[in-house]
Amino acid sequence: MLFQTTIAGSLPKPEWLAETEKLWAPWKLKGDELVHAKRDATLLAVKVQEDAGIDLVTEGEQARQHFVHGFLERVEGIDFAHKVEMGIRKDRYKAMVPQVVSELKLKGRVHDAEAKAARAHTQRKLKFTMPGPMTIIDTLADKFYGDRVKMAFAFADLLNQEAKALEADGVDMIQFDEPAFNVFMDEVNEWGIEALTRAAKGLKCKTAVHICYGYGIKANNDWKDSLGKEWRQYEEIFPAIAKSPIQQVAIECKNSRVPLDLLALLKGKVVQAGVIDVASDTVETPDDVVKTIEAVMKFVPKENIMATTNCGMAPMNRNIAEAKLNALGAGAKLAREKLA
Repeated sequence: MLFQTTIAGSLPKPEWLAETEKLWAPWKLKGDELVHAKRDATLLAVKVQEDAGIDLVTEGEQARQHFVHGFLERVEGIDFAHKVEMGIRKDRYKAMVPQVVSELKLKGRVHDAEAKAARAHTQRKLKFTMPGPMTIIDTLADKFYGDRVKMAFAFADLLNQEAKALEADGVDMIQFDEPAFNVFMDEVNEWGIEALTRAAKGLKCKTAVHICYGYGIKANNDWKDSLGKEWRQYEEIFPAIAKSPIQQVAIECKNSRVPLDLLALLKGKVVQAGVIDVASDTVETPDDVVKTIEAVMKFVPKENIMATTNCGMAPMNRNIAEAKLNALGAGAKLAREKLA
């Protein structure tokens, strides 16, 4: 089927689970109550996507406080008790981050509860997202390895371990989120693609990488405003991604200043084209979605196009996010009717 739909990963959390419209939102519950609430929110996220006509659903990242730290919390060797302030994405914004203080090892499974819950309650294809190695090391402080590359590959091995377990849980696609790829372009080509490839090594399910200019928060929006009329960072890294074994690339297209002709550099890849702008509260119409897909079709064969959101929707107003999901599903359906 043409123009299958998915989402980048996250959805807003219900107000009974965490503070709303906020990144790093603290949980409102503890202990077993929190465990049960995370499961309930996961099932709700799946149902909302099904109702909107999303073909490849996620668990909405409802069990994670943050898309990176949700993974790190299950890794030995990381000190969350003594966080330090650090600049993220080349000092774009500051965050209090944990520290790596000893050799990294998984404590056990990381995302099994939410993956199994989602798998048991949907017949649709299931995508699961995890942070990529480069983005992880840009989101914590190193007090042990003394070498960014060595630490990144250590995380790649842990990600691979969990990815294979998620595959065994019945996950149909593993997507690694690498927003750091458009910040450290030289390092992407030097070692970032290799680390990403190691994280996906041996997987039989479909694989994807999500690259973007970040959530629709002020720090990211201000940074994007400073980048000029055209964002050509991807021109430096798409050729290397095209040569990698990663099968799909998720990238923002709606209201983006990324020249869409750069998508032609991803020859042979399935492009998850962002047709929903998560940095705006304006809800797209189905016709808006069709127009974005049409624009992407000039550079990507239509059989290689999926429709998705530009980025995660975690910090958005929940009603607006759900309206945008409905537009995504309806727009892709309309695109199939008009552009098949």
